[in-house]
Amino acid sequence: MTLIPMSWSRVLSPLLQPLRWLVRRRWLREAEVDAVLAWLQPGWRLNRVFARVEGREWVAEDMLALRLRCNGNARGWRAGQHVQLYLQLDGVRHSRSYSLTHVGRAGRIELAIRRQPGGRLSNRLLDHLPVGALLELGQAQGELCWPQESTGVVLLAAGSGITPLLGLLREALARGFTAPISLLHYIREQGQRPFVEELQQLMQRHPNLSVRWALTGQVQSDAELQGRFSAEHLQGLALDSVLACGPAGFVETVAQHWRGPLQVEAFTAPERSVEPGSAVRLGFARTRRQVTGDSARSLLEQAEAAGLRPAHGCRQGICASCTCTLLSGTVRDLRNGALFAEPGQLIRLCISAPASDVDIDL
Repeated sequence: MTLIPMSWSRVLSPLLQPLRWLVRRRWLREAEVDAVLAWLQPGWRLNRVFARVEGREWVAEDMLALRLRCNGNARGWRAGQHVQLYLQLDGVRHSRSYSLTHVGRAGRIELAIRRQPGGRLSNRLLDHLPVGALLELGQAQGELCWPQESTGVVLLAAGSGITPLLGLLREALARGFTAPISLLHYIREQGQRPFVEELQQLMQRHPNLSVRWALTGQVQSDAELQGRFSAEHLQGLALDSVLACGPAGFVETVAQHWRGPLQVEAFTAPERSVEPGSAVRLGFARTRRQVTGDSARSLLEQAEAAGLRPAHGCRQGICASCTCTLLSGTVRDLRNGALFAEPGQLIRLCISAPASDVDIDL
């Protein structure tokens, strides 16, 4: 039963400030307030973001655009950022990070989701999520931004890396950006070109925009580019700023070939060799588990190997879903080797390896 529409909950959201104040001071419990709000409107919460599915559109053979309308707690979001999407499957809460390809008025957003071989959450959303369903989202994060003062922007995308760049591109053109823009999108096959009709229309309306696709898994004579990214693909482009998004190997290759202003975002963790490491004691305080681990693998990997199910998302230190409190011991950041040993410090399990015996609040 729905007593008030979703749009009313957005309008009424600012009136909840006194309740938020009381919750912050622990005079009220947020879960109890949320239960009353959800009774009035299933998508209404005090602080958490819920969104109703308003539309689905296939934009490539393997990619779906999902149009959502959020409650009033999605504030300050920008196209090009990413949000964590939560869904319970078979009694287990799963999550995955998706980019915002559009942020409109009245809480309307668009996400683009690509089919993943063996992907449990993404494929369930693609095949079974109906219009009208209610989803929970995390708050938007991400630092990619449009280089407004640039005299020539090159966007380099591989696979679903097109999604944040498309969001930024749409907004830049809508604001009247007139400097040259070149978008190079690397996909395996012709049918995997998402938003191709829209991009072609944008090229017709904006002479400063050019879009080219490179096929990396299929040879085709009329393709403008062939193969994976190389420095030759940048030749002849009006080039001042580069934004690149794709797998870690792709953005690393771009960084090797372009020394100017560069923004990158990788949606896979960089490959790293795993040394045997030394034996350490891992203490998981909440579950009262003590296991023998090693100093080489991430705490997330070792917690999962011990049978625990810590919350996680991107597995590369971006989404912060696996953030946990370090109670004692020293951990090492796997990306840069930095050591952290302050009790009470927040660490991300997916990029932290134990450098000594450790206890964490898990």
